Amino acid sequence: MHNWLENLKTPCYVIDEAALVKNLEILHSLEKRTRCKILLAQKAFSAFSLYPLIGKYISGTTASGLFEARLAYEEMQGREVHVFSPAYAEEDFMELVKICNCIVFNSFTQWDKYKARVPGNITAGLRVNPEKSTQNHAIYDPCAPFSRLGATLESLQGKDLSGIDGLHFHTLCEQDADALQVTLDEFERKFAYLLPQLAWVNLGGGHHITREGYDIERLIQCIERMEAHGLQVYIEPGEAVALDAGWLAASVLDVVQNGMNIAILDASAACHMPDVLEMPYRPQIVSAGEAGEKKYTYRLAGNTCLAGDVIGDYSFDCELKSSDKLLFCDMAIYSMVKNNTFNGMPLPSIAVLRQSGELEIIKEFGYGDFKSRLS
Repeated sequence: MHNWLENLKTPCYVIDEAALVKNLEILHSLEKRTRCKILLAQKAFSAFSLYPLIGKYISGTTASGLFEARLAYEEMQGREVHVFSPAYAEEDFMELVKICNCIVFNSFTQWDKYKARVPGNITAGLRVNPEKSTQNHAIYDPCAPFSRLGATLESLQGKDLSGIDGLHFHTLCEQDADALQVTLDEFERKFAYLLPQLAWVNLGGGHHITREGYDIERLIQCIERMEAHGLQVYIEPGEAVALDAGWLAASVLDVVQNGMNIAILDASAACHMPDVLEMPYRPQIVSAGEAGEKKYTYRLAGNTCLAGDVIGDYSFDCELKSSDKLLFCDMAIYSMVKNNTFNGMPLPSIAVLRQSGELEIIKEFGYGDFKSRLS
């Protein structure tokens, strides 16, 4: 177990700076081997104290609305700020044009509404829907039937798209480059007629570029395929930037019996790692195994009133007791950005394990943070 864990107050997210840099070096190499530009999708990872570090390796950020765009503009200065939203509120749009380099619209009607207000120093894009599903997670599939995300080929028939500088699509979720190849086939088949008038194309996110075994050579072929049209290629991964670059440290509060051993933690699936319930998935724990693999098996559960606040079943070499600490893996992504204070649960602190080995607490939360979200 990590030495720094012993005295760490839990719950706490711990970002692994060395692992983050390892991911960034892979992404930086991809930028160098091609002409593509990589943008951090802040919806996955918004630990802005690390933005200056991230900005040394990749070209900028992409935002899902005004607040993320402001964060990028303020904290990763000098890098590109892109934004996409299914629809823009009037007051937000007037702020976005002051801080963004690129604004992507979700429909022709949104573009038609705002195009006269896009200044000449901002590039404008349109998100399209290739209508080609390559995944089985319907909740994350923008190509599923009746999707609201992206303009279909049919919706663009007869429309004047002059002024649009680029096309954007985002269809993947934790996938390899073979799925991107399938998407590009459909994208080119449907939207090739627009490519001669464009300056760039954005291949979206969901690319597991930094995962061990990812086919980077195939991704490069896909990028070069788009560059052959004379287009600047953008990719906006979120997970790939901080994949396996952090933990959630939690402590055992109690162990109860009801047909099996159930350990109640000070960390919650519902509050602190909601993708465990939403995806769903079972996070790995340092030094733990599958249920029944090791001598002692426990169901791990959160300290809320939600009966389904269950993280999963794990086994350990030793019995769990109150105050024992656990480290959940791959908790830098879609955790801090999605956590909540349901039941008045405290928000975990945020720490960075520096490359030097020093553990630095960069943010702590308390009652005031809970109260300030209410009125």
